Amino acid sequence: MTLQDTVVNLVLSVVLIVGAYQFYFFTQRHPWRRARTFHSPLDERIPFVPAWSWVYSLLYYPAILYLNLLADTPGAFTRMAFSFILLLALQMACFALFPVATPEHWRARARALAEARARRGDGAASLRFLDFVRHFDGPANCFPSMHVSVATLTALHASAALGPWAWAFPALIAVSCLLTKQHYLIDLPFGAALGVAAYLLHRHGLGL
Repeated sequence: MTLQDTVVNLVLSVVLIVGAYQFYFFTQRHPWRRARTFHSPLDERIPFVPAWSWVYSLLYYPAILYLNLLADTPGAFTRMAFSFILLLALQMACFALFPVATPEHWRARARALAEARARRGDGAASLRFLDFVRHFDGPANCFPSMHVSVATLTALHASAALGPWAWAFPALIAVSCLLTKQHYLIDLPFGAALGVAAYLLHRHGLGL
């Protein structure tokens, strides 16, 4: 593709990402039914490591946009973008029909830690950044993990070019989901399965 095509595709990708999250936030703020909260001893044993908030957010979007460099024709970009629209439809169905939220005490723990560090004069940049993310992203819509499903679909598209290295992206995102206490452990495999389902539907189910 030409440089102009790549620039246009990058702009379209940003618009698609921003637009997709409007659906995410809508289902989060206007649930059809009350969100469930799980109580898992295993999840409670997973530590809270605020520094992983940088991986959770700052690695996520550049890795998705990297796919623009792998699309060798406008048609390839269009089909790739359509696979993410399919994934969005699957995600919204899950969030609407089976809403799940993380426990309130996970976020309360983070706020208490931030306040304690502020009193000690610590920088607490990771905690402030995670608090910024959570200002927009509430505790609901955590099952299945949208981060993991998008990362898995991204890796499937990138694996032809990057080989096994492509799977470092969903692996790191999955770890960050747990260590920032943004997700339950069960959210991750179901998120990955959703990403695979969108990929297979786009490649085989629709004959693309």
